[in-house]
Amino acid sequence: MDVESCASSSPPPDAAVDWRGRPCEPRRHGGMRAAVFVLGIQAFEIMAIAAVGNNLITYVFGEMHFPLSQAANVVTNFVGTIFLLSLLGGFLSDSYLGCFWTMLIFGFVELSGFILLSVQAHLPQLKPPPCNMAATDGGCEQARGIKASIFFAALYLVALGSGCLKPNMIAHGADQFAAAACCCGAAAADNAKRLSTYFNSAYFSFCAGELVALTALVWVQTHSGMDVGFGISAAAMAAGLVSLVSGAAFYRNKPPQGSIFTPIARVFVAAYTKRKQICPSSSSDPVNAGVCEPAHLAGGSFRHASKFRFLDKACIRAAEQGPNTKPESPWRLCTAAEVRQAKTLLAVAPIFACTIVFNTVLAQLQTFSVQQGSAMDTALGGAGSSFRIPPASLQAIPYAMLLALVPAYELLLVPLMRRATGARSGITPLQRIGVGLCTVPLSMVAAATVEHRRRDLSLSAGGAPPRAMSVLWIVPQFLVFGVSEMFTAVGLIEFFYKQARGAGMQSFLTALTTCSYAFGFYPQLGARVAREPCHGEPRRRRPWRVARRQRPGQGQAGPLLLDARRAQRDQLLLLPALREVVQLRRRRRRLRRLRLRSGRRRRRRATARRSSEEKKT
Repeated sequence: MDVESCASSSPPPDAAVDWRGRPCEPRRHGGMRAAVFVLGIQAFEIMAIAAVGNNLITYVFGEMHFPLSQAANVVTNFVGTIFLLSLLGGFLSDSYLGCFWTMLIFGFVELSGFILLSVQAHLPQLKPPPCNMAATDGGCEQARGIKASIFFAALYLVALGSGCLKPNMIAHGADQFAAAACCCGAAAADNAKRLSTYFNSAYFSFCAGELVALTALVWVQTHSGMDVGFGISAAAMAAGLVSLVSGAAFYRNKPPQGSIFTPIARVFVAAYTKRKQICPSSSSDPVNAGVCEPAHLAGGSFRHASKFRFLDKACIRAAEQGPNTKPESPWRLCTAAEVRQAKTLLAVAPIFACTIVFNTVLAQLQTFSVQQGSAMDTALGGAGSSFRIPPASLQAIPYAMLLALVPAYELLLVPLMRRATGARSGITPLQRIGVGLCTVPLSMVAAATVEHRRRDLSLSAGGAPPRAMSVLWIVPQFLVFGVSEMFTAVGLIEFFYKQARGAGMQSFLTALTTCSYAFGFYPQLGARVAREPCHGEPRRRRPWRVARRQRPGQGQAGPLLLDARRAQRDQLLLLPALREVVQLRRRRRRLRRLRLRSGRRRRRRATARRSSEEKKT
């Protein structure tokens, strides 16, 4: 599967317009000056949603009085729905609204959800009576009726707004550098490097928002109340919308092209109806000559379009066209651009599938590691210290580290790799994904090793109180995962965006990056439901994840199982990257041989010319 290099040369882009629909001016619109405003809304939005999502289980369990297992399911459904709805946001943006208007509309939808959550958390009439769920062993009155309806309406307004925003923030920021497609030579190379720098900057903005949410905003929620915390999230979202609107005069906007699924459906229908036709390997004028257009001849170099050749039959004209001939239906005769769109979607599907278990590891770390930290000594500086680290705040460790690593990667590592590989971004996006996926099993190995040691300490205590390990022992698994995510997340975003540039599906394919997170969180939900005992089962059979104290001897198998599954899928993803390296080396050797042959021919001609001149003289 050769899907990497098609991004290097794209067809001429559609004319970009400003927010009023007028043609853009290159000196006034686009560039990093416009992208900074998009980075602003990205940082504020992730700050708002992360503060709610990471501490939501405390509110659902402690104030809405849902049982712990149901509260965990509510949070998992909420997070998974956000990521799934990103597909809706990408579809609406590419098909009908455009990135800017999609972000503006759904940004206000998300803001309304935050406001409704803060109002419910503040007014006692909209919540169940105060009650200590831990002291009463779950006997408190659960939120039902209108109270539960208001809560879920607010929660899923936030999910709808955030899900539709996420892919468009990345795609709209990258669209500010879309001029790279219509430039050539040094200008195109410079724009491509700026685009790669933007993706690293977007990830830096994401890490900054996550770090503030997991430290300052979670602390405010814990010490000042959830109503204040939700209110701050609403204020952060409002600040993000102000940042978005402030840059409206500078944006390059990609106009929507109509439904992106209808042309893809036409290609499959037309290819099926003409499945018995023969598609020749070359044609100078495919449509007029009555044959299909080879993918490598359609709109520039499009290497992975040489795959899926059965779709090329959608371009075959059934009969010669004359003045009295009725034109074929669009469902029977497609253009080369529509075939390109369908092939792009098929080509990126295996890469999308290979990242699902990566996100299962992320979901595992956000649940298993926090529960693991709750069973360890959280005092910083020894058991006698009064300062304790909340286990949930351990998730901030990789983001704090990434705030230093991302600039170092961009300023130090990329120039070194650029000299070694010749790629403008140091390494190609597909190779970057492969490096990240090869690193992530180490985080699960670290988690399993720490859990094995914690279990041994608990078992060796006998009847005495078990000696608790320091919570700092779980820091390495977060650090390793942070490095892995820096490679994988940014590589995925850059890969999907560049693949989509020639197919007009930038927002939708970028949404696949966040959609894979949903497929990582939903297996966690299924596993949790499968482990949950039925009503009336003995308490001793309750799974360790929902128990008050993690029992010794349990929990170390899950990370090792994910490690094995992760390694299998890494092999699948690395095959295209390795194949590309091999093909690149073959092309270089072929060019070297051609140069040598041409040099020999020139020398032979020169020798023959000299000998003929000598004979004449």
